[in-house]
Amino acid sequence: MARQLFELCGTDPARRFSPYCWRSRMALAHKGLEAEVVPWRFTEKAAIAFAESDKVPVLVDGERRVADSWAIAEYLDAAYPDAPRLFAGAPAAQRFVNTWSDGVLLPALAKLIVSDIPPLLGAEDRAYFIESREKRFGQPLDQVTAGREARLPEFRALLMPLRLLLRAQPFLGGAAPDYGDYCVFGTLMWPRIVSPLPLLEPGDAVHAWQERMLDLFGGLARAAPAAAA
Repeated sequence: MARQLFELCGTDPARRFSPYCWRSRMALAHKGLEAEVVPWRFTEKAAIAFAESDKVPVLVDGERRVADSWAIAEYLDAAYPDAPRLFAGAPAAQRFVNTWSDGVLLPALAKLIVSDIPPLLGAEDRAYFIESREKRFGQPLDQVTAGREARLPEFRALLMPLRLLLRAQPFLGGAAPDYGDYCVFGTLMWPRIVSPLPLLEPGDAVHAWQERMLDLFGGLARAAPAAAA
C-alpha cells in the first residue's frame, strides 16, 4: 500500500494550512520519505475514521495508520532508524518546544489570523469553522482579530526565546534542524498560507531562520501557496 498523508485544506487542495500537518510533512522530508497527499476538509470526518481519529494529520504507511503529528514523528524514527533522526536521544527538548508551540504560539496566532480562514473554505466547512471557533472565542471572528496590527509587537516579543537561541545557532536543533524546528515552523506555516498579516520583520533572527526552513528539501515549503501580502 502506498504511503499517504491526510492533510487539511480548503477549497484549493494545494493550499494545505494545518500547522500539525506541516510538522508531519517536514518530518517525512527530513527522513527522506515521500507520501501521497490526500486533501481533507473539516467536515470529512468519515474519511479518517479508519484511523480512529477525527483530526489530521493521519499517516498511512503500509498496514500502519498513525494519527497525531507527535505520534507520527515518533513512529517515523522508530520505523526508519537508519534515516536522519528527528529526535536526538530522549525527546525532552523537542517535547517542550512542541508543547510551547501548542500552548503559547498557536493561541497567540489564532487571535491574529482566525478571521482570515473562512474565505478559504467551502460553504459547509465555512459554516462549521465559524460556528465552532466563535463558540471557542465567545465572539465574532472579526472581533477576535480587530486591531491586530497594533498587537504585532506583543506577538513578536513572545518569540524572544526563539530569537535568542537563533542568534547563536542556525536551527533550534543546532547545526541542522530537528523535530523542534518542525514544530515551530509548521505552526508559522499556518499564518503564511492563510493570512496577509506580516508577522515577522526582516532582520529578525526568527525571520532569517524561517527563510532557511523554507529552503529545506528543495524549497518544499516555499512552493506552497502563500497568502498575498
